[in-house]
Amino acid sequence: MTFGRVNPDFTLDDQGITGLGNVYYNYLEPALIEEALQRKEGTLGQGGTFLVSTGKHTGRSPKDKFVVRTPSVEDTIWWENNAPMEPAAFDVLYEDMLEHMKGRDYFVQDLYGGADPAHRLDVRMISELAWHGLFNRHMLRRPDLEDVMEFVPEFTIINCPSFKADPARHGCRSETVIALNFDRKLILVGGTEYAGENKKSVFTLLNYILPGKGVMAMHCSANHAPHNPVDTAIFFGLSGTGKTTLSADPNRVLIGDDEHGWSSRGTFNFEGGCYAKTINLSAEAEPEIYATTKKFATVIENMVFDSYTKELDFEDDSLTANMRCAYPLEYISNASTSALGGHPKNIIMLTCDTFGVLPPIARLTPAQAMYHFLSGFTSKVAGTERGVTEPEPTFSTCFGAPFMPRRPEVYGNLLREKIAKHGATCWLVNTGWTGGAYGTGSRMPIKATRALLTAALDGTLADVKYRKDPNFGFEVPVSVPGVPDILLDPRRTWDDAEAYDEQAAKLVQMFAENFAQYVDYIDEDVKAVAIG
Repeated sequence: MTFGRVNPDFTLDDQGITGLGNVYYNYLEPALIEEALQRKEGTLGQGGTFLVSTGKHTGRSPKDKFVVRTPSVEDTIWWENNAPMEPAAFDVLYEDMLEHMKGRDYFVQDLYGGADPAHRLDVRMISELAWHGLFNRHMLRRPDLEDVMEFVPEFTIINCPSFKADPARHGCRSETVIALNFDRKLILVGGTEYAGENKKSVFTLLNYILPGKGVMAMHCSANHAPHNPVDTAIFFGLSGTGKTTLSADPNRVLIGDDEHGWSSRGTFNFEGGCYAKTINLSAEAEPEIYATTKKFATVIENMVFDSYTKELDFEDDSLTANMRCAYPLEYISNASTSALGGHPKNIIMLTCDTFGVLPPIARLTPAQAMYHFLSGFTSKVAGTERGVTEPEPTFSTCFGAPFMPRRPEVYGNLLREKIAKHGATCWLVNTGWTGGAYGTGSRMPIKATRALLTAALDGTLADVKYRKDPNFGFEVPVSVPGVPDILLDPRRTWDDAEAYDEQAAKLVQMFAENFAQYVDYIDEDVKAVAIG
């Protein structure tokens, strides 16, 4: 049987997906929670939140993600970064998954990826779990109910956690699989309950489609000044570097916290919600995000809670350090209703330096910005991927390599062109360690980071004195109101200056070795600022 609202001319039957049990189309939040509770998928929490555990997968599985090698994408996919799957293997995977789905209930959400109608992607999300339907409604953009009745998807994503892939039969690596087929306009997800695979699948699609239209796809958060979308700032960074926290500034309007496009018309959010890390979340430091953890229908993922009171424990990472909450954008009081902004006036590249070498903020030339964008130096924070248990230094090009189907230079050149055309000021901000490396030093004080970002965005840093960093060549402010001068010079924060120099030399060498792969693809001005 079918329930809910759907375009009668484009049901699952019309897509060749037949023989299922009950199919629930475009259920709203209350109904999805009712269904999830009835199926014992989770627990009702304080304020009507929904508390879930995702089992052994508490983060993404990037090594289990594949792109089908079809003629239309053969020459444009970055194959060194995207594992290929043969079309025949995908066809078998699809048929086996459809057979597995027969007789089982499924939840369908017809949603948009992209706030700008000129560039949005219409996506049908088919989920085995009711709470995944709830998550998808939060994370993507929701059509009006009347538009649902005429919805025809451009891509379809099927998420079936109970399906276990067979590497020998399906051309994959394990029983977990995420397979993208651009020709068949399908993404198949099996063997994992981690909901983040849903949203990152859509992001990967947009990261391939939009650059072909001259639109920059970005793994970044964004905000703008009150009543002034022209004053837009974007924040590049991997998970755990502060994209969500730092963009949720009560003095600015939040456009979005994770995934955006930059077109000829300006900035636009891909999503309709936020997926925030909750480890050590506090009402004092992050009041807006903290408040969402007691709001109706917020999905609370992999958090320890009291079985009687349902009180959340923000310190207990025994399930994972990657504990999260997913909620609609409007739960943030200063969120943009349109999710649109202007051309970025400031571009912030967030890095989490576990070496304790980089300063808390540095001003970049356009060539240096290109260099650091392609380098994408940061640290994988514990729990965001399977097997990561403590911060690991890494280079993730474009600050989002796992989601980049095209070669890095495609995104780098687009960013460079837009910086040149619109005159954005670029900054590198270190939210990692100071006073020593991980295990010795301490995490950069969030109050200092906020103060430095405020000074950058309001123009204060345009009038301060700078020094040239001897290791990286970028400009570092010498003194900023409200920030201890010593913090701006990381060498001074170390007890042993010679140990700092050794650590800095080690990091410079890592940068040089990593960047060697891009030298044949970049212009001379970027080569001139390359370090090492």
